[in-house]
Amino acid sequence: MYKIVIADDHGLYRRGLRLALTAGIEGVEIFEATCFDAVIGLLAEHECVSLAMLDLNMPGLFSQEVIGDVLAAYPNTRFAIVSGNDSRSEILTALNVGLHGYIVKSQSDEEVVLAVREILSGRIYVPALLSRHLSHEQPLDIRHGSSAGAGALERLTSRQKDVLRLMAEGYSNKEIARDLDIAEATTKIHAAAIMRELGVRNRTEAAVLIKTWLGTV
Repeated sequence: MYKIVIADDHGLYRRGLRLALTAGIEGVEIFEATCFDAVIGLLAEHECVSLAMLDLNMPGLFSQEVIGDVLAAYPNTRFAIVSGNDSRSEILTALNVGLHGYIVKSQSDEEVVLAVREILSGRIYVPALLSRHLSHEQPLDIRHGSSAGAGALERLTSRQKDVLRLMAEGYSNKEIARDLDIAEATTKIHAAAIMRELGVRNRTEAAVLIKTWLGTV
């Protein structure tokens, strides 16, 4: 049984999202909240909330610091943003804070259900549209089909490529270590080397970048 909190001050969207998730995910219990304070109340009241879906613009505006406090207070709950804003900076900021996914309201019901499934499974969900933003804006020198991108990938060792593939799928260091049968500390070393080689600042950018370059999202 999954317990999901949907927090949005627009009742029509909440009800629509509730119907989509109830139809698309078996054994789900939905709670609704209209403001951030109500979210905190639900998290405190109901044990083992699986996922809290938060609208950035709902009443009770919260900062990155507050989000960090909530993540620390409820480590067993996954948190995702649901927003009408699909800008690259907003998406990356949310993921860099430590949230587990970013869902855009313009996405189809099927895409949203898939996103929620990914987040509930322990993955980090990045919307496909982010890769299109990256491709158009070209913020880094590794682009789909570019020789620079190919060169960076070729310089990675076989093990680093394995780690990068799993990073792109949203696996944590612990999950990568388990999947590849290596120590978690070794995984961290590989991840750091990969980010240096690709010229990215964090795991999120590395994952999005490789998906963009390979055209997988």
